[in-house]
Formats: sequence, C-alpha cells, structure tokens
Amino acid sequence: MHRLLILLATGGSATLLIAALGFQYIGEMPPCKLCYWQRYPHAAAAGIGVLAMIIPGALLPYLGALASLATAGVGAYHTGVERGWWEGPSTCTSGPVGGLSPEQLLEQIMAAPLVRCDDIPWEFLTLSMASWNALASLALTLLWISAANHSRKQG
Repeated sequence: MHRLLILLATGGSATLLIAALGFQYIGEMPPCKLCYWQRYPHAAAAGIGVLAMIIPGALLPYLGALASLATAGVGAYHTGVERGWWEGPSTCTSGPVGGLSPEQLLEQIMAAPLVRCDDIPWEFLTLSMASWNALASLALTLLWISAANHSRKQG
C-alpha cells in the first residue's frame, strides 16, 4: 500500500510539473519568479519519490511530504500576492506609483520584470494556477504522510 501511495504522490508532483511546462510552452504563459519557486519542491518530491520506491522506510516519504508542503506554502503565498492580500517580492511585483516623479516612474517601469507575480494569467473556478497548485500540493502532502505512516507500520 505504501508503494502505491508513494507512486501517486510522485506522479502527482511530476504531473503538476508537466502541466506547468504545458502552460508555459503550449499555452504561452511564461512563469514569474514565484511560479518557478513552486516548481523546485515538486522536482525534489519527484526525485524523492523515485528514491523512496527503491529505499524502504518512512524518512523519504516524510521528506516528500515536506517538499509538497513547501510548494503548497509558496503557492498560498503567491495566491496572496495575486489577490493583493500582501506584497510580493519587489523583483516581480509592481510597486506603489503615488508620489513618484516622472523619472522615478520611468525607472520603475524599466526595472520591472517581464512577468509579474501579482498578475493572474489564468483562472478556473475563480482560482489561479498558484491556488490550484497550493490545493493539489496539500493533497500530495497527505499522500506522502499516509505513505510514511504505512511504511512505519510495516517496518
């Protein structure tokens, strides 16, 4: 049972990575900085999953859960940036323009990244890609934890 759970969690992270690449290259939606940050833990979780299929024990599934939880956290943070609940990194969001001189405004425009983290390029059922990633990653975290718990019971 734990191997099936590991396979599902690993496949889930791999699927989310492939979907992100699909949006990027087929859907022509280039990722922002926070989008990239969400991909790294998925790649780690997929690699951990491959190792967990070979190496028994609960440690690797717990590490997979941590990786999935990390990408869920970044996805939730990105959602807040998109919705204007809090400010994102200054390297990928627009700053306030009130009180800026024309020269300062031009400087801010010229320094702005091509893809902003506070724009929502795609939504489904009112949730952005970052929101869907956060929710899916939480589900993957539960799969990883369940796999770890099954591994502990067998060991």
